[in-house]
Amino acid sequence: MAQNLGPLAKTADVSSQMPKVPQKKQSRLNYIRKNWVLYLFLAPAVLSVFIFNYIPMYGVLIAFQNFSVTRGIWGSEWVGFDHFINFLTSPNFFQIFMNTIKLSSYELLIGFPVPVILALMLHQVTRAGIKKNIQLVIYAPYFISTVVIAGMLFMFLSPAGPINAILGMFMERPISFMSDPDYFRTIFIASGIWQGAGFASIVYVAALSNTDPQLHDAATIDGASLLQRIWHIDFQVLKPVMAVLFILAIGGIMGVGFEKAYLLQTDRNLPASEIIDTYVYKRGLLAGDWSFGAAVGLFNTVIGLTLLATANQVVKKLKGETLY
Repeated sequence: MAQNLGPLAKTADVSSQMPKVPQKKQSRLNYIRKNWVLYLFLAPAVLSVFIFNYIPMYGVLIAFQNFSVTRGIWGSEWVGFDHFINFLTSPNFFQIFMNTIKLSSYELLIGFPVPVILALMLHQVTRAGIKKNIQLVIYAPYFISTVVIAGMLFMFLSPAGPINAILGMFMERPISFMSDPDYFRTIFIASGIWQGAGFASIVYVAALSNTDPQLHDAATIDGASLLQRIWHIDFQVLKPVMAVLFILAIGGIMGVGFEKAYLLQTDRNLPASEIIDTYVYKRGLLAGDWSFGAAVGLFNTVIGLTLLATANQVVKKLKGETLY
């Protein structure tokens, strides 16, 4: 058959042996050529991120040096992993590490569902005026400064504060909440939820606004209760958004929040309030041990990045929305 075709057969054989350009790459190049104006608008943002976020990364080199300001980064003595070993073998490493893990884990487990519940409750409010007033009330604490929040906590929870005044009707002695390590985690997590849960619910409220009302109408006609409609319609809309935000929260589990933890610290609650961020500040900046502080900070970042990648892979296997 091929012999009867003659030149056509040879042409077919030659064309079959020619390398084929992948369609994905070709279509991607065409897309860039057609939309080069969009990439031109994107260029300043990418350039700024590269300059201010990626170029300074070379500064982590001091974590492997005995950094000297006069010698600079390239002239300082290299010590390898000595600072990491000193931190991991220090007497207070386990306590600081566990304080960080406990604070962030409890805050994630207890605080993550609260914005979802608030969004689901707000979605059930039909009157626009009432809904806006409720949103104003629950969003307002987010805009209060962390310093002001810390001052309010010290004032309300002091032995002469209003909380102890109420508890005084049932107890003989006032409770020193801010000086007792047993109360620190509860105060830290509860105040964080009060301050940030309302603002964090904005993303979920926006996602619920895209819910098709006909789904609720059809479910109501079929006899579904309010809780059934919330679970089978609203909650299913929120699941992709929850998956992405949960992955990001896992990645930031080592970053508890330096400002608030440091402001709420006292000499007596240090066994529960000393975390990695406050330890780096005291040892690296106040004590001037730049290399040791950089090593501890790099250790913290590597753990966070590992947790982020792990959480992303776990969610991907569960067929959820992922970051990449």
